[in-house]
Amino acid sequence: MKSAQLFLLCFSVLSTPLPALAHHSFPATYNVDVETELQGEVVAFLYRNPHATIQVMVTESSGEKVRYLIEWAGAAALEGSGVSRGTLVPGDMVVILGNPGRNEADHRMRLVSIRRPSDGWTWGQEYN
Repeated sequence: MKSAQLFLLCFSVLSTPLPALAHHSFPATYNVDVETELQGEVVAFLYRNPHATIQVMVTESSGEKVRYLIEWAGAAALEGSGVSRGTLVPGDMVVILGNPGRNEADHRMRLVSIRRPSDGWTWGQEYN
């Protein structure tokens, strides 16, 4: 009888679905050994989990305007460092230091630090 109960207990524990604790690898998407800077105008700021994102319109040296997707920390982590949903608004000019995407055609970056020159607001190690 005890063997059957032990079996059922073990079976129940092992067959219970658990939440996935997986996370994508930043080095797979971004060149974490390189930091580049870009300047542009905020088009959108999505304050969400698992990562907030900023869309920035950048004028390339050729004069072409290109929209970049900047991946930031999650909303919970940002809130703890004083960043809120209203911290960035469309039209803000920003300077971002970050790790570029491995595929240049994707126009992606992982944010390391950000600065808004109009009022001196900064976030990240580089500017603090």
